[in-house]
Amino acid sequence: MSECTHDCSSCSANCSSRKPSREEMLAKPHDLSSVKHVIGVVSGKGGVGKSLVTSMLAVNMQRKGYKVGILDADITGPSIPKAFGLNKPVEGEGLGMIPPSTTTGIDIMSVNLMLRDETSPVIWRGPVIAGTVKQFWSDTIWNNIDYLFVDCPPGTGDVPLTVFQSLPLDGIIIVSSPQELVSMIVQKAANMAQMMSIPVLGLVENMSYVVCPDCGKEIRVFGDSHIEEIADKFGYKLLGKIPMDHKLAALVDKGWIEMMENNYLDNAADVLEEACSAQ
Repeated sequence: MSECTHDCSSCSANCSSRKPSREEMLAKPHDLSSVKHVIGVVSGKGGVGKSLVTSMLAVNMQRKGYKVGILDADITGPSIPKAFGLNKPVEGEGLGMIPPSTTTGIDIMSVNLMLRDETSPVIWRGPVIAGTVKQFWSDTIWNNIDYLFVDCPPGTGDVPLTVFQSLPLDGIIIVSSPQELVSMIVQKAANMAQMMSIPVLGLVENMSYVVCPDCGKEIRVFGDSHIEEIADKFGYKLLGKIPMDHKLAALVDKGWIEMMENNYLDNAADVLEEACSAQ
């Protein structure tokens, strides 16, 4: 037996020190699935608007003519169905799970679509939650999806790790807010992506400002934004800023996100289209 060089890329031996490649860790999709691009939406902390950004990106890409799906990986705090006013149950035909579609045809898989009451808490331990996310990928028939957005829970725990390891991500979008501590939070998410060799497609800042209804002035409720500095520091693209928009909030509350009329993430949709077409 030859001496170990610790270079697993050039060795076929299955020894104890061998680390599986990312391709080896990927979960197999359903045999009937067809998904071209998978985009993760992440953040280092909660409450910054990942689900809002996920929903808006899905609507924007659907309006561009693409077939879009959303995998709601926030198992204990699912909010995607609410934003779309979707309450159809997940169906199964023996071969796999069929995600219900929204009014405009966006396919959604969420644990809230599998509960009798959407307010019922999901009290599961980490491994069970992570396993459910993998099932949403492997046991769901994603039919001819051009862009599948994955709404991740905050942080760098079990579920984001499962998404990074098990799903064939083309890249991630990091969502932040204007507070000073956001630089540290963004760096946590960015470092995790780097360790897992996942490209960061760009940053989106939510709750950037509010527009005065009388004079039209932009008011920085949380102080001056530092998102441009952060983007420059890490070499990321700034994909968009979303203000505190009461009209947008009302649409989400009513489940009418597909009726939104704004251009907050138009640039983000263009960047996604360009980045994925180049791969």
